[in-house]
Amino acid sequence: MPSFHPECEFLFTSESVNEGHPDKLADQVSDAVVDACFAQDPKSRVACETCTGTGFVMVFGEITTTATVDYEAVVREAIKDIGFDAPEKGLDYKTCEVLNKLHGQSPEIGQAVHGSVASAAGEVAAGGEKPPEEIGAGDQGHMFGYATDETPEMMPLTHSLATALGFQLTKVRKEGPMPKLRPDGKTQVTVEYKKNADGSMCPLRVHTIVISTQHDPDYTQEQLAADLKEHVIKVVVPEKYLDDNTIYHMNPSGSFVMGGPEGDGGLTGRKIIIDTYGGWGAHGGGAFSGKDPTKVDRSAAYYCRWIAKSLVAAKLCKRCLVQLSYAIGVAAPLSIFVDSHGSACDGRTDAQLLAIIEKNFDCRAGMLVRELDMLKPKYKKTACYGHFGNSARPADPDFTWEVPKALTLE
Repeated sequence: MPSFHPECEFLFTSESVNEGHPDKLADQVSDAVVDACFAQDPKSRVACETCTGTGFVMVFGEITTTATVDYEAVVREAIKDIGFDAPEKGLDYKTCEVLNKLHGQSPEIGQAVHGSVASAAGEVAAGGEKPPEEIGAGDQGHMFGYATDETPEMMPLTHSLATALGFQLTKVRKEGPMPKLRPDGKTQVTVEYKKNADGSMCPLRVHTIVISTQHDPDYTQEQLAADLKEHVIKVVVPEKYLDDNTIYHMNPSGSFVMGGPEGDGGLTGRKIIIDTYGGWGAHGGGAFSGKDPTKVDRSAAYYCRWIAKSLVAAKLCKRCLVQLSYAIGVAAPLSIFVDSHGSACDGRTDAQLLAIIEKNFDCRAGMLVRELDMLKPKYKKTACYGHFGNSARPADPDFTWEVPKALTLE
């Protein structure tokens, strides 16, 4: 029987996938298209989906922009950056088929959201667009943000570790000392927790680590397992969370040579829990990648994270969940919700936290975009290793939603 920490109350597991996972490849291609449009036209309206399989990548969806973009070149460059540069790795950026099925955005959506009718070429009818405070949401939906004080980046430890392990797999593949790894792979971390009396989560120890990584055929499983423990796990997981009872599963299925789109199909938006909080908090259902920030699926989810992290950073609560909801074409949110899970500090109630949110944050759809400076080509780097937190990489100023806001309490 496995041994547990004496204070353990429950186990929780989060997973992550590498940049070479087929679904993550699709997310990065879609966001590379968003960036290419924004680099020339900050008013671009983009809803780009990507799917991939054996020997091909297809982009499809709706784009309205004045930018002149070589979409095939953008797709191939994104594939190259990931490391798919030979057929035996699962895809070759030089020879794969690239299919472009993009077309213009629905004029009805443009009219509802922006107050203008845009042509497929990006031309706007007389009268111009609404000012930011009047721009309507790009769709209906409800979005969530979460923050917890259990890690410095205010993310759940399970998710931070799983994400950081995946990023380290990529780092040792591209920079050494494990060049025999290939781009595809998955990680998973189970942590033993107890819940503190103040409502906060207390991680006690790492119970299990799972790593499945694509590799060259001459890499033995024995050597691979040893290298993963030395160059990936020891580098990422703090020693205080590991002991002789920690369980390791390194490539538990055995050989993992065939990977990428050759091993499995990929599609934008299929890794929404990996993109957010690893199963903690909640998720409204909308994916992020491939969408410009007028789509509140993306911008409002980022804004909810900003709100939640700001509340925890200000020590108003130990952890919290924030929800916003919208209707297409309507600027103001339909509802704002906060749940501190009983962790509000200094005798505050969730109702008081809600009042602080309403005083400090303008949640109208167009204002989300302006306050977080979202009309820039910065989205491809959000599309792998998490849209939130910075456990896997140095803090990036483009992740504006990760910089807590100084709050006015009176």
